Amino acid sequence: MDEDGYFGDTVAESYDRDHGGDDPTLIDRTVECLKGLAGSGSVLEFAAGTGRIALPFLASGHDVKGIELSKAMVAELRKKETEPPMDVVIGDMTSAQVPGHFSLVFLVFNTIDNLVTQQAQIACFKNAARHLDKGGRFLIETRVPPLQRIPFGETKMAFACSSDHFGVDDYDLATQRYTSNHVWMKGDQHQHLSIPFRYVWPSELDLMAQLAGLELEHRWADWDKTPFTHLSKSHISVWRKPEG
Repeated sequence: MDEDGYFGDTVAESYDRDHGGDDPTLIDRTVECLKGLAGSGSVLEFAAGTGRIALPFLASGHDVKGIELSKAMVAELRKKETEPPMDVVIGDMTSAQVPGHFSLVFLVFNTIDNLVTQQAQIACFKNAARHLDKGGRFLIETRVPPLQRIPFGETKMAFACSSDHFGVDDYDLATQRYTSNHVWMKGDQHQHLSIPFRYVWPSELDLMAQLAGLELEHRWADWDKTPFTHLSKSHISVWRKPEG
């Protein structure tokens, strides 16, 4: 593993296609929702990655900055830029600082799970709160842990099976840790990748927010603001920093 951890050159080059998704309709809906929450204030993306969301947001006229741990991911972001360069701080979203205060800090596409301890996830909330203006919002998009789909006593769940990609998640319910295992096939070549994560429940995220001084404002099932229910597979949660 190189200095970029699990998100080195190979993953960065294929991230939008194989992981983050490059559906322009979904990206547009995401950006429109974020714009509505940000108002006219400046915006900060934690784990900005390849700029999949940040760059369209920036192109819409907002002041958008980012924090990203992987230099390889930022290199992919730079390849896409057509506007003046976006300000990106290379660092850990649990502790890295960006000058200024923001009306919105956001963290999308399950990336809170990349922090593999509860302590690190709490630190992420506290770092978001430090960057927010009074009345500012912190948004997380992540999945609901899919444990209802796993038979009692089992630990593995397949999530991909195609002619060129196999994927299996391996869960440890005692620690809330899981490993996402991928195999890509191209001709006689095989590429394997295993990445560790920690899943987190919506109620646990709300407690982390309280520890950071934030209050739950919204919870939706998707970017169209569909109501969140017991059948929702993912959620978009928004916490607000009090005005006082």
